[in-house]
Amino acid sequence: LSGSLMSLYSEAELGRVAVRGCVQLSLRYDPAKKELQVHVLRCRQLAEAKKQRSDPYIKTYLLPDKSNRSKRKTTVRKRSLDPVFNETLKYKLEKRDLQGRTLNLSVWHHDSLGRNLFLGEVEIALGAWDWANTSPEWFSLQPRVKVPMGTGMGRGGGGGGPAWQGAPDPPSPTDGGLPPTGELHIWVKDAQSLIPLQSGTVDAFVQCYVLPDDSKASRQKTRVVKRSLNPLFNHTMVYDGFQAKDLAEACAEFTLWHHEAFSKRQLGGIRLSLGTGSSYGVPVGWMDSTAEERGVWGRLLQQPGHWVEALLPLRTN
Repeated sequence: LSGSLMSLYSEAELGRVAVRGCVQLSLRYDPAKKELQVHVLRCRQLAEAKKQRSDPYIKTYLLPDKSNRSKRKTTVRKRSLDPVFNETLKYKLEKRDLQGRTLNLSVWHHDSLGRNLFLGEVEIALGAWDWANTSPEWFSLQPRVKVPMGTGMGRGGGGGGPAWQGAPDPPSPTDGGLPPTGELHIWVKDAQSLIPLQSGTVDAFVQCYVLPDDSKASRQKTRVVKRSLNPLFNHTMVYDGFQAKDLAEACAEFTLWHHEAFSKRQLGGIRLSLGTGSSYGVPVGWMDSTAEERGVWGRLLQQPGHWVEALLPLRTN
């Protein structure tokens, strides 16, 4: 699936090994090279994937990008529960682009004859990181809470599903005592029965913001599906750093566009929110969700950790 959660983990890889142990790493931003450097030193007391052994390696993503462009991996260390990696994983980007990014680092057992097994992960919000701190630090590995897979735009309409994944654990010393936050996962599955343009078809893509943040950092897009009135996107977007109360003040705005060589044309959109007309006490025009759209967002707030599936009609306003 393009950009889907399957690139981070799959259903068969979860729940097989009880997570334990920790990982030592340091973070550094090199302004001369415009490069984020993740120095992975070692792990300690990892879980045993097989009889008294694991063959661990480490994988990282710079969320919300879950594509192969964002993936980095270390080499595999054979037969060790206390592996030493001493490898640096690098990302080229401007320092300002680190705001709103989260480093996802996971440890896996490599199985050449079967499925790799998840051994634990840590996530670090880079927007709150102290970049003056370049010393190695230990982070306890955490189990991953599984989010069940589901699906979800139509004349035209759109199918997709949002899921709110909360963080039930209290803040730890490593996260600066900040309150627990969670992630909003949005799976844009497809659009159906689009109205053809003069060319007789549509080159479609979907763009999303989680308002009130309308900055470039909030914008995420699917790939362009060419020459289709029923485009299949299968694209998952992840927004992090939310508390549950924030979602009541937020609006997930999706717009469907026709891609042209030097421009784009908006075809419609939907807005998922509680439709209160205001956000954090300030009147806003974008909190205008229809009854159907409000229903989807309301179910999302009531069912943390589960996908809410919906097929919604596109609006032209």
